Amino acid sequence: MADFENSEELEDKRRVIELIDNLRRSNAVLRAETDMFERHLGRMEPRELAAQGGPEGTPDMVNGMKSTRSRTMTQEKLQQLTLEQKCDVALREMDEMREDLEKLKNSSERMILNLKATLEEADVRLVEVKKTSNEFDRDVAKVLREKKGAMMGAEKVIRYFEDRMRAKDTLVEKLRLKNAALHVQKRKLILQMRQKEEMGEVLHEVDFQQLKIENTQYIERIDERNQDLLRFKLLAGNTLQILNLYKKKLQNMTCESKLLSSDIASRREMLVKIEEETEQAEEERMKAEVLNKKLRGELADYRVPPVLQYVTTKASHTQLEQAVKAWERKVEISEMALKTHTKAWNKLRAIAAGAEGASS
Repeated sequence: MADFENSEELEDKRRVIELIDNLRRSNAVLRAETDMFERHLGRMEPRELAAQGGPEGTPDMVNGMKSTRSRTMTQEKLQQLTLEQKCDVALREMDEMREDLEKLKNSSERMILNLKATLEEADVRLVEVKKTSNEFDRDVAKVLREKKGAMMGAEKVIRYFEDRMRAKDTLVEKLRLKNAALHVQKRKLILQMRQKEEMGEVLHEVDFQQLKIENTQYIERIDERNQDLLRFKLLAGNTLQILNLYKKKLQNMTCESKLLSSDIASRREMLVKIEEETEQAEEERMKAEVLNKKLRGELADYRVPPVLQYVTTKASHTQLEQAVKAWERKVEISEMALKTHTKAWNKLRAIAAGAEGASS
């Protein structure tokens, strides 16, 4: 039971909160409508209020305004605006706001243009002042500093200012003539604009239906062009996706082609080395074949000597080797004896040389 009561209280609170939110929103809407109606009444003149008198005119609007302001009047005495009247007022207010915004925009643009023109004029004037100051310093002040003379300096200054005044008068005359020409051109343009406006009004009255039909046709063409543009955009998007896919494939194929090219280059280098080794092996084979043929020829021409001759030759060879060894031994002994005799001879020479030195 307690839970049921709590749920009812929560439901009541939720409904109260929703009701408060709805009242706030409705109050905000009514406040906005009231402000709009007050602005509308403030713009309307008394003659317009009198012209709109009657049961559906201004008294109803005024009573509607008073009914929104006064909370003490009863519901039966309230006279509210109809939906059409509210829409009419809202449309008028929108038009007025657009006009006000356009006027504000135009005035702001004119003000900006005037300020820009003023700044440009100030910049030009500043440049002219600096230029004039530099010319005065160059033509007058520098000369006065270099040459001391009061009369000559005064004449120089007077002549300089007279020249400047004549230049200014010439510039003023040129600007006056230019201004007059611009005024004439302005009058011509205004006259042309008026003529075009008059011709445009005549044409508008005569060919309004034709222009309306042409406008409808142009709108249909614009819609068709927009549809074509949308279709072409979709086609361009699909084409771009396909192009990106093929670009990725091309990139992969390019990488694979680079790998294959490097593999082919390495295999070609290996093939060149193998061919060189093959040529070298072929040359060695030919040399070995020639040597083999030569050895085979020598082997074919070789004749084995008799056994007795071989034994005799072998014995003589052994004797000769023994004799060579004996002679080598004798040579070694002779060399040793030569060394001994050489040492003894050197000693004797040294002794003889010492004796000769002592006797002398």
